[in-house]
Amino acid sequence: MIFFVMGMTARLVLISTIAIVCLTSTTSGPEKTSLEILLVDEICDNGIDDNANGLIDLNDPDCDCLEIPPVSLVPNPSFEDMTCCPEGPGELNCSSSWIQASEATTDFIHTCGWLGWANFPLPMPIPEGRGVMGFRDGRGNAEEEQNRNWKEYAGACLTKPLVKDSTYRFAFDIGFVNQKHSPPMSVTIFGSTDCMYLPFGIGDINFGCPTNGPGWVRLGAVGVSSLIPSTWKNYTIEFTPTEDINAIAIGPPCRHHTSTEQLYYFFDNLILADERSFDFTIQTYDHPCSPSFNLSVPERPNQSYQWYKDGIALLGETDHELTQMYGEGRYEVLADNGLTCRLSNRFEFIIPEVKVRKSEIFCLNKIHQLGENILTAPGIYLDTFQNIIGCDSIVIFELKDATVISDTIDVKIYEHELFFIGNRTLSSPGQYNVELTGNNGCDSLVLVNLSIIQLFIPDIFSPNNDGINDVFTILGEADEFEVIEMQLFNRWGNQLFNGTTWNGMTSNKPAPEGVYVYTAKIALENNDVITIRGAVTLIR
Repeated sequence: MIFFVMGMTARLVLISTIAIVCLTSTTSGPEKTSLEILLVDEICDNGIDDNANGLIDLNDPDCDCLEIPPVSLVPNPSFEDMTCCPEGPGELNCSSSWIQASEATTDFIHTCGWLGWANFPLPMPIPEGRGVMGFRDGRGNAEEEQNRNWKEYAGACLTKPLVKDSTYRFAFDIGFVNQKHSPPMSVTIFGSTDCMYLPFGIGDINFGCPTNGPGWVRLGAVGVSSLIPSTWKNYTIEFTPTEDINAIAIGPPCRHHTSTEQLYYFFDNLILADERSFDFTIQTYDHPCSPSFNLSVPERPNQSYQWYKDGIALLGETDHELTQMYGEGRYEVLADNGLTCRLSNRFEFIIPEVKVRKSEIFCLNKIHQLGENILTAPGIYLDTFQNIIGCDSIVIFELKDATVISDTIDVKIYEHELFFIGNRTLSSPGQYNVELTGNNGCDSLVLVNLSIIQLFIPDIFSPNNDGINDVFTILGEADEFEVIEMQLFNRWGNQLFNGTTWNGMTSNKPAPEGVYVYTAKIALENNDVITIRGAVTLIR
């Protein structure tokens, strides 16, 4: 701390440094926060390792501050608590506290069992945990009879009523299949004064939205859309109920859609709380690939702010809104009103990137083009394009010499990757006869032997030294891949482990039972590096 003497213009020398630590009071009654100033060596907002312990700013325990995330009034908000693993569609009853609100059934999707419809692939990674909800807006397509009243909803009795004339915020993650099956729509939340109105429309799959019957009111809605296929986005709805609300239902709007396609979406991480609980929740502006993308928290009077990236202070970033982004990483902001400090939620900034592989046979008198470039010789070419929302699409284009092509080729790809040859796109293992047509002797029939690099990632392990599942790592054929790095995080986003094989220990102590999130970088035998994210359950 720098001390001043009244009436003097010169400041005194630095005699000690401090860290501000917010502690939760143990006094009975309403929860309070108190300020405790501890004389320590680490300054928490200068981006320097002051005490030379290898930990800077928020990464140093000296700089702990109270983090108060919103507590959802929706029970089981991330569909993690369950009574059974889903074995097929329409099994929302397996997810604890959730009610199959409509006769048209919503789906419970979990990595322990059923992973969803093949034509509506689940976007990965899942935003929170391992479970999500899937729902339709209408049913049928151009070949089938349309049923526009087929609307799927999930409902829940709230842990505490929404109070009349109070303002609430409903934040949620919604997943999109693609623009064809997940076009723009209006996510709607409905409320009821009594849980007796769940479920509604019993026995009538054509009942439609909740307000077609008694006991329900529309609380609010927000338009959602995504130009990027297989992705998740976060949205919020603010509303002020005109009566006390004890139950909710969420899903599509009451109006009928006009599409002739099957429409499907996913829900996860449903946080419903009073508006003040979100005061220090980081909000986003624009799409992550946009030059104007930015982060902010709601501005409050008499508050000072300090932004951090990966736990290290961003010097000069002391407003409620960042002046710029500083690249991919973990962002947080600390707010201080002179008496207490509060730490926001953590926001992981990742710029989406799409990688596409293409292959063609080089033939004379044929134009081979990649972007604006004309290719005149066989080889492997790389180009980066920006799509309409500013995200990078990396194209790896292999132009093969017809003189070196054999009648049979062996190809290995990893799961979810596509292999392009001629006018064919291959994704499943097997043998394929591919006709390659060109000029000057390039016509040929090639047998493609396509195989998949198998990666096995356990979703549960038990480090109890019984010789069975004692460690967590990624398994498979040793010559096909290598785990470069694996990080494990607890439910609050704190990193517990960095390495390649986790034995369930953290800080030389056994980690408690529960669900942990991991991020792993894997090098494949073709020199590609992929990132895999997911969750693993630790039991003892």
